[in-house]
Amino acid sequence: MESGAHTATMEAGWGGGAAPFGASWQKTMMWIFIVTDALLFSGLLCGYAFLRQANPAVWPDRTEVFSIPFIALMTFILITSSATMGSAVTAARLRDMKKALMYVSMTIVGGAAFLSCQAYEWTHLIREGARLTGPIAGSELIEKGVTPQFTQAFFLLTGFHGSHVLSGLVILIITAIRTSMGKTPPQGVEMAGLYWHFVDLVWVFIFTLFYLL
Repeated sequence: MESGAHTATMEAGWGGGAAPFGASWQKTMMWIFIVTDALLFSGLLCGYAFLRQANPAVWPDRTEVFSIPFIALMTFILITSSATMGSAVTAARLRDMKKALMYVSMTIVGGAAFLSCQAYEWTHLIREGARLTGPIAGSELIEKGVTPQFTQAFFLLTGFHGSHVLSGLVILIITAIRTSMGKTPPQGVEMAGLYWHFVDLVWVFIFTLFYLL
């Protein structure tokens, strides 16, 4: 009886059609994308962990390679942008699209600031001789124990995440423009928010596993 009741409840919740479990097909597809993308990031982080464990003696001290306070500032900026995005979603649900537009704009500023900081970090390391492929070109980095495996992992992880931040900014800019024109429904802001929160969460893992541990 309990099994039959549970099955009936599941069927009632699913509902079929275009809104399984009360979720629109847009939200359902967004969650499917987020889950698959999360698996891809998980694979990259696991690959990084394997590479590091295979070369423990030649892995450099990150505090000598990066400015950890600067990376922490980048993290704070991105987490703050996640908070403003959450406020935008809440305002959109309350049908206050003017306030939602304001918070989306603030999120765009935060995302752009994060990308600018990342571009500075990349430029600084490249000038010191770090390369995505090939040997290290700078003697200063070699003295710090930086290896090609380390720089390749750095550029791959942060670059792949940076591409997601960039695509998220494009989505937010389009959302802001459409919101200002009165063409974005509350669900549109929520979809952009789901993606942006995912990007922020991934960075927390990268910051912890690559820069701190």
